[in-house]
Amino acid sequence: MGLNFDDSIVDEMLSHMNDLQPFSEVQMSVFHDLFFEYIILGGMPEVVKNAIKTKTFTGSLGTQRQLLLDYEEDIIKYAHGLNQGRILNVFRHIPAQLAKENKKFQISGVQKGARFKDYRGCIDWLDQAGMVNVCYGLNFPELPLKGNYDPNKYKLYFSDTGLLVSVLDDEAQNDLRANRNLGVYKGALFEQFTAEALVKSGYGLFYYRRSDSTLEQNFFVRTMNSLVPIEVKANTGRSKSLRTLIDSNRYPDIEWGIKFSAGNIGFSDNIYTFPYFCTFLLKRYLKDWP
Repeated sequence: MGLNFDDSIVDEMLSHMNDLQPFSEVQMSVFHDLFFEYIILGGMPEVVKNAIKTKTFTGSLGTQRQLLLDYEEDIIKYAHGLNQGRILNVFRHIPAQLAKENKKFQISGVQKGARFKDYRGCIDWLDQAGMVNVCYGLNFPELPLKGNYDPNKYKLYFSDTGLLVSVLDDEAQNDLRANRNLGVYKGALFEQFTAEALVKSGYGLFYYRRSDSTLEQNFFVRTMNSLVPIEVKANTGRSKSLRTLIDSNRYPDIEWGIKFSAGNIGFSDNIYTFPYFCTFLLKRYLKDWP
């Protein structure tokens, strides 16, 4: 288990991105292993501290699950004036809804006959408490981002990727820790990780799903003058939605995009491709873009 690397390694990774220089096979292997360690552990201080001390995953799952129980106790203790049962229902349903192909959070999936207006305060409370990250659906993919979204359309992610991992079934847990196999949860975990990385970099979370087609884009960020779609791929396959957003005259604020995948660094047809483990460097990479 390799949990420590200094700033010079981070600077070197950023240089590879800036120069569009692919990583070597050895670098890809090392960074890929570190990435999976983070997927399993997350970034909660108590979990990381124990992993550094023991240099193993031993005890991490128990700590993560205890943190989830602590969160639920906080909901009961501090959610004054709100229906704690509804807040708990929303919090507990995040993993199941992320596992769906359409990850838009459905209040009807929390409780039969539930209405959004009855749960609005629950989402806000969880967000303000730092337990979840909310990704809002854009009305249309254009600038500005703030004020251009529908507050009734959103996806919910845990604030920490390790918490999502901790609620997987025991068989998936064992397979993930032993074989680094993400199984059917692959798409949900990669999207969850990207959302966490963007928020920790200071970005807001926005997605877009066109109602009259299959076009859906995971995330968006912006530079000074451009809207940048962010594609999250569980493999190295084609990016149909990203390609459409870039090529169509319908989206004038979008000229290029970024794809995070299991592949190496590359550039083709106005799409910059980076490995997942580079996500945390995105804001630094885009700092000087117009």
